[in-house]
Amino acid sequence: MNQRIAEIAIIVKDYDEAIAFYVNKLNFDLIEDTKVSDVKRWVRIAPKGSGQCGILLAKAKNETQLKSVGNQTGGRVLLFLYTDDFYRDYNRMVEKGVKIHRQPSEEDFGTVCVFADLYGNLWDFIQPK
Repeated sequence: MNQRIAEIAIIVKDYDEAIAFYVNKLNFDLIEDTKVSDVKRWVRIAPKGSGQCGILLAKAKNETQLKSVGNQTGGRVLLFLYTDDFYRDYNRMVEKGVKIHRQPSEEDFGTVCVFADLYGNLWDFIQPK
């Protein structure tokens, strides 16, 4: 059996502001932006060099979904972003105005910090040892 997670959806308020954040501030690639209807687009992004799992930016379509924007995990870390050069990417994020929720620290597993995306979802940013 061969299975894999292909996409993870993040609920967003607006496609274009989400694309701008992930592409311009986190340096992700815009993989696809296809208009599905007048109100829906299929928008896929992924970290540079990632070939396995991407993120689907899903625009909130009702009040229930809108309430989940920025808090899809009840305040816990949503995703874990790994890097091969922590301080190169960390410094770029800081320069671009990404909100650092917990400053870098050296842990048994590697260098880590926690940052918030444009809506407040928390991410662990890690360079493994």
